[in-house]
Amino acid sequence: MLTLGRATIEKVTDFDPFVLPASLLLPGRDLSELKSEAASLCPLHVDLEANTLLLGLHSFLLRVGGLTILIDSCVGEHKPRPRRADWHDRRDTGYLERLAQAGVSPEEVDVVMCTHLHADHVGWNTRLENGRWVPTFPRARYLVGEAELAHWLAEEAAQPGTHNHGAFADSVEPLLEAGLVERVSEGFSLGKGLNIISCAGHSPGQIGLDLDGGSAGHARFCGDALHSPVHVFRPEWSTAFCHDAERAAATRRALLSEAAEDGTLLLPAHLRGSMAMTIAQDSRSPSGYRPEFL
Repeated sequence: MLTLGRATIEKVTDFDPFVLPASLLLPGRDLSELKSEAASLCPLHVDLEANTLLLGLHSFLLRVGGLTILIDSCVGEHKPRPRRADWHDRRDTGYLERLAQAGVSPEEVDVVMCTHLHADHVGWNTRLENGRWVPTFPRARYLVGEAELAHWLAEEAAQPGTHNHGAFADSVEPLLEAGLVERVSEGFSLGKGLNIISCAGHSPGQIGLDLDGGSAGHARFCGDALHSPVHVFRPEWSTAFCHDAERAAATRRALLSEAAEDGTLLLPAHLRGSMAMTIAQDSRSPSGYRPEFL
């Protein structure tokens, strides 16, 4: 558990590690360029011999100001994802049991924040009940970026069910039908010291959450703006899944610059092992930055 002022933050793991070949996530990039950074990256985040990146799939559980907030809901269970075998029709994963171990039942979640609507961030939004997809967190407001939702609504209207592993149909549409989705944009406040920020680029309207802990400092939940600590050293390496590679790289650079300047904690969606990282300036690094893990 991480404590920041009046807030507590925990991870709820869906599964770990999620292994991706560098050729798939970062096509045309050579991880061997980062051999000098092996002390920071290996063995948790990169396997240089196998040329793979190792990601975690987890939610953040944020409790602050009387609110219980779940940030990103991972892959879920029973979801048909035949193009990715390790996501397909998963059963008995223990995710809800791990949430219970953190002291929270699905009915006690006040807010589910979707940083974006890719399949590995929305899966537990819904669960299968009597052949229907129903909200997993029935009392929660589901916060979705306004631009993000508009993009996927347009995509689905043009070609229903063909995008993003079909996740919109089984993990977003049931929430819209239930009236649980709240569209938000940069500057929206969930409460004192809890403000939505833009992290667009990886997806059209990806959002993040800025947590102001007062004298204890700031934290930023930044979704897939930083996929891996690799991005601290190579922020220009946008992924194959980034909607706008140039904007994604600009968002990464801004996050790194601000964090190095003011000590903000960064909480990317897929960071393994540690809860968060700070960013130190380092002239020996390819980017001028180095991660320090908490």
